[in-house]
Amino acid sequence: MVKRAHTGANTMLGAVEVYQSFERVDWAKLGDDQTLALTEEELATLRASGEPVSIDEVEDVYLPISRLLNLRVTASQAMRESRDTFLRSASARTSPFIIGIAGSVAVGKSTTARILQKLLSRWSNHPRVELVTTDGFLLPNKELAARDLMGRKGFPESYDLKALIELLIALKSGADTVRVPRYSHLSYDVMPEQSQVIEAPDIVLVEGLNVLQTRALTAAKSPRWFVSDFFDYSVYVHAPLELLRLWYVERFLALRRTALRDPESYFHRYAGLSEREAATFARGVWKRINEKNLVENILPTMHRAELVLEKGPAHSVERVRLRRF
Repeated sequence: MVKRAHTGANTMLGAVEVYQSFERVDWAKLGDDQTLALTEEELATLRASGEPVSIDEVEDVYLPISRLLNLRVTASQAMRESRDTFLRSASARTSPFIIGIAGSVAVGKSTTARILQKLLSRWSNHPRVELVTTDGFLLPNKELAARDLMGRKGFPESYDLKALIELLIALKSGADTVRVPRYSHLSYDVMPEQSQVIEAPDIVLVEGLNVLQTRALTAAKSPRWFVSDFFDYSVYVHAPLELLRLWYVERFLALRRTALRDPESYFHRYAGLSEREAATFARGVWKRINEKNLVENILPTMHRAELVLEKGPAHSVERVRLRRF
């Protein structure tokens, strides 16, 4: 049974429903290859802290997505072959299929990206699947501080957009090897001395807060390209604002009991807060930074995604929306 999409912001275009909406039980019927399923041990390595993704959710939600994406990649490969036939020459280099994954802080898009990377790598016609997170393209803390942007970290203006677009151009141009800057969530900063090396990928997943955005930062500095111009497909992971706030606070409290106790952690200064103080602090950060960024920059791009995963209170996907065009 297929149900109509919720008519939230940007889901209607005139009288036309932009998305076809599937309840989870109906979406699950579209995945037909259980041999690709993950084991509990594999899934445990892919989950982020506090995200209770289950094997059932992988089979109900992510296996059908991997099947859909496999069909899209296969079609893309066939189109490239037809182009080569027309030009009477084989391509010297192959261009990877690039998938953008967007969504708010604390929604679980990193876990979504890792699960999809694992599943997509099991299809025989595209085994080399890489994951790029845009955290590595944040400006260094020193530069953010100099520009008075530390309080807007994660906002569009806090990224080295030029470097990210240059990477995507290199990938789409068939570069043999590219290097991606890494980011440390412990030091809360980029690591210029370290990089992720990507060699001849079949698929590249690009995960980040603002990857679907097209708004120019200023009239004088409008980018010639947008990040999403290089995407062959896009996914948005969505949850109601009140759930995102709750999950963010829960995640901070969990970090307070674990990672923040490391003296090397940027946020180690908060490890000594009581649970009540830590929750108050986290709610303040959410309201001042993350909610503002979500409302102003991230949520308005949801309608640009071809696939929207809607999460409920249990932090699991309850509904899938597939764009009709």
